[in-house]
Amino acid sequence: MKRLLFIINPKAGRTAIRNDLFEIIMVFSQAGYEVVTYPTQGPEDAERKVRVDGEDYDLIVCAGGDGTLDNTVCGYSKMGHKKVPLGYIPVGTTNDFARSLRISRKPIEAANQIVNGKCTKVDIGQFADKSFIYIAAFGIFTDVSYNTNQSLKKAIGHSAYIIEGIKNIGNYKGFNLTAQFDEKVITGKYLYGMVTNTLSVGGFKLRGAKHVVLDDGKFDCLFIKMPSTPAEMQQIIRGLLQNEVEGNEMFFECKASRVVVDGEQEIAWTLDGEFGGSLKHVEILNQQQALDIMLPQINIEEMANQPSDDDDAMDEERDEETAYTEDDIDLEDLYSRYALHYPEESAQTEPDKKE
Repeated sequence: MKRLLFIINPKAGRTAIRNDLFEIIMVFSQAGYEVVTYPTQGPEDAERKVRVDGEDYDLIVCAGGDGTLDNTVCGYSKMGHKKVPLGYIPVGTTNDFARSLRISRKPIEAANQIVNGKCTKVDIGQFADKSFIYIAAFGIFTDVSYNTNQSLKKAIGHSAYIIEGIKNIGNYKGFNLTAQFDEKVITGKYLYGMVTNTLSVGGFKLRGAKHVVLDDGKFDCLFIKMPSTPAEMQQIIRGLLQNEVEGNEMFFECKASRVVVDGEQEIAWTLDGEFGGSLKHVEILNQQQALDIMLPQINIEEMANQPSDDDDAMDEERDEETAYTEDDIDLEDLYSRYALHYPEESAQTEPDKKE
């Protein structure tokens, strides 16, 4: 009989899976698996369990949030030569990876997708000596993204959420850095940077997601310059609110398989929503098609263009209903906050005035 290792994070964001455990195990058993259930005992326990015992199984399934999945994949990448497919039941609050791969957020349905789906290869990232699944990021929006309650995200909408990040600009002095993206190099002070392989970050669909391919060996990279004047801040706000950064000189975006970042000071990074360390130098590599994962019966090239499930559609409708425009934002208040921290620059350039 085939063996299945079922790793569960009992402290994951949503506890609804506890009511579904028996039915989930029945789904696996009826598919011909002998199920070994393992509740994690600590933050890195899933990595240890998969690394030590993973090769003894025919399928590994983890149930938890993005952090649990990340920890499981870290163990998977160190497991050895045997390729064991991975299944994922998302029960966290953000579940970016599940959104990107159209994995149901209903636990029993997700279990059925695993046993009835197909094994698909997707890229993962290597960050120094760690692995990540969908994002390595630093700067202003990382704190807002993962410290915001999911129901609040739904209530305030994407653009209001972005503005919450902008309001915290005074807490950031920017990072002087040089970054290399394959053959392209940028140098300067940056407010935010992300290296991704996902359609969604922090529970929100990314701009340009229809162009993201999750198995092409390329990251999608976006870096935002640190504004030196209120006018430059206004450029950033407009780009984010309009969800359009192409041609905006405050944004740098590209695709790359290798990213190297050197900072004048240590930069705190977030990997899949968890603290990834503070480093002056980091090399980020795309490990193309390194993860075998059981997914719904959908071609991976079609995922970015397929409609999401009902919950995603409701989120998008909510965002549209509560979407901010520049007219809804007290720009003068934002600029005054900026001026408190950058009085010299603020005195040089005035923002565009609303009529």
